[in-house]
Amino acid sequence: MMKTALGRFRVIGIIEGISYLVLLLIAMPLKYWLDFPAAVKIVGSLHGLFFVLYLLALAHVTWKDRWSILKVIGAFLASLLPFGNFVLDARLKKEQSNNSVYS
Repeated sequence: MMKTALGRFRVIGIIEGISYLVLLLIAMPLKYWLDFPAAVKIVGSLHGLFFVLYLLALAHVTWKDRWSILKVIGAFLASLLPFGNFVLDARLKKEQSNNSVYS
């Protein structure tokens, strides 16, 4: 899966999506309900790193697989929505399996 630009993008997307959910569902409640701001600082920094990696992987897969601007915008918007990366990954997996059937 990590041998292609699309495979790397999908893996990084899942990691970025998980880090986003951890930030929203665990770190932020710890900060605001239990007065533990370090959780957001740590998880937020990791999420920021994963988001930058996601953008770099998006640029690479766009260049390598010649994605349309609409597909790129959709992938970017998916990263901003909770669970968006998981929906995108399912679509990319389905698209990838459909393309391999016709190859």
